[in-house]
Amino acid sequence: MILCDTNILIEFYKINPIVIQNLQHIGSANIGVSVITKAELFYGARDKTELSKIERHVTLCQCYGLNDAISALFIELMQSYSLSHKVSIPDMLIAATAISNDLKLYTLNTKDFKFIPELSLYEA
Repeated sequence: MILCDTNILIEFYKINPIVIQNLQHIGSANIGVSVITKAELFYGARDKTELSKIERHVTLCQCYGLNDAISALFIELMQSYSLSHKVSIPDMLIAATAISNDLKLYTLNTKDFKFIPELSLYEA
């Protein structure tokens, strides 16, 4: 199972051929998203048609919600990296989700995550 960052799904909707090829290689049964990614996609929808399309697609993915372990790890990540790396709350929630579930994270923004030693990034 690979956890996809929000930017991966945005690029999927933009029909980025490299991202589409990588997702096909991973296989739809092995694609997961954080509830944070799901919320970010809904937030960015331009209209009801796009929102419906996003809803259909994310229901095909394994969705990982937040729990006590993810919340505790998220706080640790914020304490460790908020000053030194100016991390974002959504990114650290997604990172905590990947680490807590022992998943590799597929992202195009490796600079936002590469400094977290416990996190494995998916290398396409």
